[in-house]
Amino acid sequence: MPPADPGAGASFSRSRPAGLSVARTVLVVGGSGAFGGRLVAGLIATTGLTVVIAGRDLQRAAAQAAAFGGARARAVRLDTATVTADELRASGAFVVVDAAGPFQAASYRLARAAIEAGLHYVDLSDARDFVAGFGVLDSAARAVGVVALTGASSTPALSHAVLDRLAAGWRRIDAIEMAISPGNRNSPRGLSVMRAILSYAGRPVRVFAGGEWTELTGWGRPIRRDLPGLGKRWLSLCETPDLDLVPIRFEPRETAMFRAGLELPVMHLGLCIAALPVRMRLLPSLLPFARPFRWLAERLKGLGSDRGGMMVEVSGLDAGGKPCHAVWSLVAEAGDGPVIPTLPALAVVRALADGSLTRHGAGPCVGVISLDAIEREFARYRITTKVAVSAADAAIAV
Repeated sequence: MPPADPGAGASFSRSRPAGLSVARTVLVVGGSGAFGGRLVAGLIATTGLTVVIAGRDLQRAAAQAAAFGGARARAVRLDTATVTADELRASGAFVVVDAAGPFQAASYRLARAAIEAGLHYVDLSDARDFVAGFGVLDSAARAVGVVALTGASSTPALSHAVLDRLAAGWRRIDAIEMAISPGNRNSPRGLSVMRAILSYAGRPVRVFAGGEWTELTGWGRPIRRDLPGLGKRWLSLCETPDLDLVPIRFEPRETAMFRAGLELPVMHLGLCIAALPVRMRLLPSLLPFARPFRWLAERLKGLGSDRGGMMVEVSGLDAGGKPCHAVWSLVAEAGDGPVIPTLPALAVVRALADGSLTRHGAGPCVGVISLDAIEREFARYRITTKVAVSAADAAIAV
């Protein structure tokens, strides 16, 4: 059964994104990167907060700060491998946002330092193990009265906010499927993104399918699905925190699946083939090939479209006990897709700044920020969403 009150413990402002007058500071680690830069732009454009862009390359961070002009953005050098609580306090920030990645095999050093410094912490992690173990910081965060959230991104924050809305009050959930497919022309191609995908391609991934826990191949079993507003695209199993969190929070009887896809069939199916040596245990992983894969992706950048999207699909018994099938879909036009992973974090920072998010402790960003709060951040972009609910008991692919 889904949580009865997905927003319990926190309330959120109902106003549209607007300039906050609070003169406070946000420290964005990786603020000059693919996702961090978009988050910084959103903070500058829609809040009154000052932003400190932090990274190991001070020159790059300073150039990013200068691009925004004015006195609301500045840069500092910060290395997450050696960061201390004193360094974070010196920034003058009230919240630290980690948008750097990759989070696969990363430590909690930055989060621990933020908590020790008495600062709120938010990250954009989509790494399954990182999110799963984050609760180890809960007692420390509670002790100092701060909010520490991991996964404030498309998954799990947005995906769970959607599920909380779609399945509210349902008597039973049978199957859940989620999928993301970015447009090729504007798909992020940074090394951290490449490494995140290659870390699990061809390797066993633990999933709940067919009513039991089993192992399937990462980026394996490609299927072609019709994504609302985008048409047919190839999708493959993607390792995300939702593979653990969805079965825990929503208790589906049959399936909890998360897939991702590359728009160009040659890239999507090519990665499936490239992962075969890993699946056959001839290679431990494809991580050493991250740079060549990135080079190839850059060569194909001009092909495909700049339209991407996301889908969340759930089937079961609704509040009246009738078979129900609900689909939430999102389409991002004209290259606005890559901003989506930053918008849940933006909504969280806004809620922390206006005092409406006060649930102290550390954990995944699920059941914390509402879908309304996240979708209000869509207003500045060419992003549309749609919900379709039917009584038909449509099967969800496994």
